[in-house]
Amino acid sequence: MSTKQLIEQEIIALPEPLRREVYDFARFLRAKQEDESFNGLLWSETVLAKDWSTPEEDTAWASL
Repeated sequence: MSTKQLIEQEIIALPEPLRREVYDFARFLRAKQEDESFNGLLWSETVLAKDWSTPEEDTAWASL
């Protein structure tokens, strides 16, 4: 049985108020994942900017 099926089975057995908590927690996990992905992109941009923001790089890419 897949993880999705196991989760569905458990959720079906819960009373409605607890299903709402599971839903809220799932949304929290998605938001956390999106935030971590976004922060990773920001860090990558910051690190790469140090290497790319040089006169040598500007010259190298000017003709493209």
